[in-house]
Amino acid sequence: MNKELLIETKQLQKKYVTDTVETTALAGVDLRIAKGEFVAIMGPSGCGKSTLLNILGLLDSPSGGMFKFQGEDITHASERQRAKIRKHNLGFVFQSFNLIDELTVEENIALPLAYLGVSKAETEKRVTEAMERMGIAHRRNHFPQQLSGGQQQRAAIARATVSSPSLILADEPTGNLDSVHGREVMALLTELNEAGTTVVMVTHSPSDAEYAHRIVNLFDGQIVTENLNVRKHAAELL
Repeated sequence: MNKELLIETKQLQKKYVTDTVETTALAGVDLRIAKGEFVAIMGPSGCGKSTLLNILGLLDSPSGGMFKFQGEDITHASERQRAKIRKHNLGFVFQSFNLIDELTVEENIALPLAYLGVSKAETEKRVTEAMERMGIAHRRNHFPQQLSGGQQQRAAIARATVSSPSLILADEPTGNLDSVHGREVMALLTELNEAGTTVVMVTHSPSDAEYAHRIVNLFDGQIVTENLNVRKHAAELL
């Protein structure tokens, strides 16, 4: 059965131009991601992975081609339009966690809801649920530097999901973690995906990529291969 598309790009391009040089980061990317998919994007450093993730996350605009999100062409969307879509639909998980040191775990997780104007009572309810789901409720009043790397990433995932986004974009989510905490984070992302959230992850790790339904390989700004994770696909059919 064909699933509804969340993301579609056609001949997506991104060029960076200075006074002396023009650099092509993306050279015509055709990509379709269905709602509920878990997609891993892989490739060598400098191949365009982070550039593609930034465009999919509406943090940057393409130089050419077409980009649709939830069926709407947003190739030439204004920054205000992109910010609105980000607030209501996207959650971000970064390798460096990107928590605010001066805020407690609870306050960090509540930030996306503040931007959405959610009431205090509803915010407290959602933040508590997110912390409990990530197993960090007992750390709610701690500051990021008082947490282990694994706990910081759990807090970052809680922050990314507290507003119930349709899409989570993860950039090397286990890159700063040991193998044990890395597996825990990948299990959490898998759990969120199984609950219906679409996940797009940039990674250098073949073991992390194995959690995805599909692995997209980039090279020199282009998709060179796309591989269905046959083992995971077969398991879901059982």
